[in-house]
Amino acid sequence: MYIERIGQGPDLVLLHGWGLNSAVWQEIVPLLAPYYSLHLVDLPGFGFSQHVAVESAELSLWSEVVLPHLPAQFNLLGWSMGGLIALRMALDNPSRVTRLVLTSSSPCFLQQDNWPGIRADVLSGFNRALQLDSRKTIERFLAIQAMGSETVKEDVKRLKHWLQQRPDATPAALKAGLQLLETIDLRAELSLLRCPVLSLYGRLDSLVPVAAAAEIQSLLPGCSSVIFPQAAHTPFLSHPQLFIDALRQFID
Repeated sequence: MYIERIGQGPDLVLLHGWGLNSAVWQEIVPLLAPYYSLHLVDLPGFGFSQHVAVESAELSLWSEVVLPHLPAQFNLLGWSMGGLIALRMALDNPSRVTRLVLTSSSPCFLQQDNWPGIRADVLSGFNRALQLDSRKTIERFLAIQAMGSETVKEDVKRLKHWLQQRPDATPAALKAGLQLLETIDLRAELSLLRCPVLSLYGRLDSLVPVAAAAEIQSLLPGCSSVIFPQAAHTPFLSHPQLFIDALRQFID
């Protein structure tokens, strides 16, 4: 496992989303490092952790591979797919996760009856495209993440830049990650969470519709949520100071 550690203060672990790696956090690291001991994780098969194999869509395996490399207790931030892994980690290890921050994430990414999410045909299309050209598929996914943002072109450019700072993800990790997004549904377990939870959403997000915020709130009444009016799927890139302010207010 590759984990970059930087900063001082309470431990804060950051888990990135599908297709990317922990370099995606670099723009907010200077804003966080004076206040927290950051643990920037390259998830199994991504970035510099490409030789750590988790080729299964069993969510608990992803959590179990990462957990031994983390502090005894820590605050946990998961973005997009990383939020699913963070949820599993917090559910299975209540004594270790002190606070949980879900960013542009959902306990169920797939659109269901009366549940906002990604259409099944969109995810299956990504799966098919992944077999033909993984790099092009990831870049298309990055474009969808930024779609709707007032700074969409700049956001996509920055996401591509950070993606290129580390080795490409392995095909097995990309495939397994998409399967997590297609198959995992943790809605029934949300009420079992024992740590304080903050959910951060972009109102213009096309992958995790803002309508999911109210649904999650109904399943987890104690959850705090912040909606960034002009942000899409990457509020920490498009609106870093607002993002940091919300995060620090919750953790501190």
